Amino acid sequence: MGKKIATVITDLFEDVEYTDPVKAFKDDGHEVITIEKEKGKDVTGKSDDTKVTIDQGIDDVNPSDFDALFIPGGFSPDQLRADDRFVKFAKHFMDEKKPVFAICHGPQLLITAKTLEGRDATGFKSIQVDMEYAGAKVVDKEVVVCQNQLVTSRQPDDIPAFNRESVNLLK
Repeated sequence: MGKKIATVITDLFEDVEYTDPVKAFKDDGHEVITIEKEKGKDVTGKSDDTKVTIDQGIDDVNPSDFDALFIPGGFSPDQLRADDRFVKFAKHFMDEKKPVFAICHGPQLLITAKTLEGRDATGFKSIQVDMEYAGAKVVDKEVVVCQNQLVTSRQPDDIPAFNRESVNLLK
């Protein structure tokens, strides 16, 4: 039975950090629902101009209806964390111990949600010190899985490991 994965995303996401994991999730039978401020809006990636049409607006979703959360990197998570609705949404998954997959700059949303305290995690080099200040134990490797719940990776090169561990966690 496939899981329902909430994907929070907005303009200037890192294209491959969205497209590759989504393909892996769908190939494994999971459903991916994109969430932004408004349903039906098109958001654009920062590298390859990948277009994504948003499935749901943040005000129309309940985090309880999803099995997991995916946060692609790029500039998208930094924009989303300025909106308390996305912060609260992400916090739900961490508090409820549901799977959370965050790559590159994705953990920025988890920093703002104050949910990294005591967690093993990684992220893009430029945010690792921010993650440490947020209480995370930062490990500089391609993928870090914490408490069988949180999967984090640093950059696009880490995507194969990120996908493997994320899909494994959904089994």
